[in-house]
Amino acid sequence: MTDFDLPAVMELERSMFPDDAWSEDMMSAELGEPTRHYFVAVRSGGDGGGEGEGPVVAYGGLRAAAPFGNVQTVAVDRAWWGRGVASALVVRMLTEAYSRAVDEVDLEVRSDNPRARELYRRFGFADVGIKRGYYRDGADAIAMRCSAPAAAIAGTRGGEQGEALEFGDSAEPAGDDEENA
Repeated sequence: MTDFDLPAVMELERSMFPDDAWSEDMMSAELGEPTRHYFVAVRSGGDGGGEGEGPVVAYGGLRAAAPFGNVQTVAVDRAWWGRGVASALVVRMLTEAYSRAVDEVDLEVRSDNPRARELYRRFGFADVGIKRGYYRDGADAIAMRCSAPAAAIAGTRGGEQGEALEFGDSAEPAGDDEENA
């Protein structure tokens, strides 16, 4: 993710997290931090598309300060749910964590988001606690941890490091892979 991506990312951020959206200043500050690594998934060709289908279809952020990491955020445009986009972002973030000597990656996920929780479980994340009232609407967060990023990557069909995360037309059939995490 670069400053160029920020307007599209912020549009997606506000639509996916209306009650908990980060401000543009917060997101911009994250991009300037050396321990932060943010990634976007874009439509093939980056040509935009129909309503709700901009060139950025998803983004994810990782804080990596060896030996610990934290998935800061993952969001996928609803039109792209179930197409493996969040999985690709998780692979990319775990790969980045591993390359930066991170041994444990933590995250928080809404307790009322079972599909996202299942996505993270497939990548070796396990529940380690509950943060009561974590979100502005009072929802709890489930704290999860992946203690073996390399094993989680090896257990997936992830791409090569540095590979662009590009996805074709959202009209293609969707699976039940994941939703906004």
